[in-house]
Amino acid sequence: MITKGDKNKARKKRHLRVRKSVQGTTARPRLNVFRSSKHIYAQLIDDTQGVTVAAASTLDKEIGEVENGGNVEAARKVGELIAKRAKAAGVDQVVFDRGGYLYHGRIQALADAAREAGLQF
Repeated sequence: MITKGDKNKARKKRHLRVRKSVQGTTARPRLNVFRSSKHIYAQLIDDTQGVTVAAASTLDKEIGEVENGGNVEAARKVGELIAKRAKAAGVDQVVFDRGGYLYHGRIQALADAAREAGLQF
């Protein structure tokens, strides 16, 4: 039987493997995604300077009252919000870091919404 701790351990291992090649720069920051059972979070990170350029999550007041922060619709809203905040910070292109998660469901919804709102991956 696979426990939740084992799944997260495997995800972290995948994430570290991907992070070896995915680097965010000032011109093209890294769009990092973290999801929990109740919420989803996205950050634009400039790895060269070690700063977060913009961030969005289902906890933000701009998104409004979300019935369930852990579903696909909430992920779409976060994707739109992070793209809007990226545009405000002068960022058009990003490197997508899925955080070791499968590109499916909430992760895919967030990425697609960010693309539709104008971010280029």
